[in-house]
Amino acid sequence: MSTSSNRLLEYLEGLPHPEFRRLYAQPSTSLAIFRRMLPPLAKTLVMAMLYIPRPFPIADLETWVRQESRRDQEHAVDLLERLQILQRTADPKKPRSFLLTNPFAASLRQALTGAGHHKSFGVPSNAKSQDPIPINQLDEFARSQWESILGYMVGSTAVVLGNQGGRLSPSVKHLLQYGGLVEVKGISVGITQEGFAFVLQEVNAQVWTVLILYLDSAEQLSMDKVDVLSFLFMLGSLELGQSYSKVNLTATQLQMLLDLRDLGIIYQDTSNSDHYYPTRLATTLTSDAGALRSASAGFGGALRSSSSDDKGFVVIETNYRLYAYTSSPLQIAILSLFARLITRYPNMVSGKMTRDSVRRAIDMGITGDQIIDFLYTHAHPQMRKNSATVLPPTVVDQIRLWQIEGERMKTTGGFLFKDFASEKEYIGPCEYARDIGVLVWKNDKSKMFFVTRVEQIAAYLKNQRERRREGG
Repeated sequence: MSTSSNRLLEYLEGLPHPEFRRLYAQPSTSLAIFRRMLPPLAKTLVMAMLYIPRPFPIADLETWVRQESRRDQEHAVDLLERLQILQRTADPKKPRSFLLTNPFAASLRQALTGAGHHKSFGVPSNAKSQDPIPINQLDEFARSQWESILGYMVGSTAVVLGNQGGRLSPSVKHLLQYGGLVEVKGISVGITQEGFAFVLQEVNAQVWTVLILYLDSAEQLSMDKVDVLSFLFMLGSLELGQSYSKVNLTATQLQMLLDLRDLGIIYQDTSNSDHYYPTRLATTLTSDAGALRSASAGFGGALRSSSSDDKGFVVIETNYRLYAYTSSPLQIAILSLFARLITRYPNMVSGKMTRDSVRRAIDMGITGDQIIDFLYTHAHPQMRKNSATVLPPTVVDQIRLWQIEGERMKTTGGFLFKDFASEKEYIGPCEYARDIGVLVWKNDKSKMFFVTRVEQIAAYLKNQRERRREGG
């Protein structure tokens, strides 16, 4: 599951049951969650039960899955239950069974067959008074808006902004500060550790991170969270280049249009316009295709046949000299966070990574691993061709040494599981925690392990207890 899907999953898991029911009443939401949030096996289970009106026995389900894939089955069922898509029947006189919840099942059937008059997938505008906005103009607007956000975060004042966008509204600046992505001291803005991790993410993950911050602040703005989520899921199903009418939008969603325009997700000629256009940032919100790596690479690929940023642009030598074949003010600003830039040419900058430049970045909250990840992600193709390790090992090791000069301990919040009665009871949940990516530490001798999240492990242990009870 991608980073953006994990971030969204964490948010959805915190919703109460009544809000899930309202959310799933919209076919566009049910389809978006089916496409975006579910792994292949979970999708298979949902489609198998979608048109079965009666509960499906768990024993029959287990005959579909090979013994070596039992863990994948448990993970799929656990995820479906956490998203309140699947529920267990409670009749003690009948075999244990699963049933798809409503209205999710009904809404998904409507979405797949095109049934009903719900207008859940937007209402195309029939306005003929204005010429349609070309896709390349929508891309340019979205890129301008999004790169201005990233430029603000890294402190770049040189990001060249288009005429139609680029000015950050106070609400966007407040959102970035609220989410801990930037730290404002007087008139200066500094990026935080979380902010640098945000900059390194793919665009889709960046967008969802900001949108979830927006969701967290929705109640303070007297906005309905379910309306906000439904509108975001709907945007992911719209067609790029098509204008849509505002007539079927709620008061909350009309208020959202102005905020989403500031983020480059929506394009409007004026705030009073009776229609809007989704940009590429909107139409890829619920896409199951691979997300774009960076704003420049993603939008640049749509506008040009090739892009140097797509291929990687950073060359670093064993003497810590750095050459970046880019003219992007945003990328140059990011490099200046941890390198001392010396010379700038029309299509290249050169500089050097020093102890002082790296320590300055670390003092800002940026970690050595984040710097290494950035250099690896954007390494020039020639570096990938000539070296199995891509980055010079001496540079990687030195960055880590510069970091540990000022720190000796790292803390991780989480939950400790211990006091297991047997080796068998310990191994199952420990391996499950490792498989779903929440395991931080384990000690097989003491039968203890430490995880960052407890909900999935608790559900796994509960399911195991029920199986043992049924087995006698």
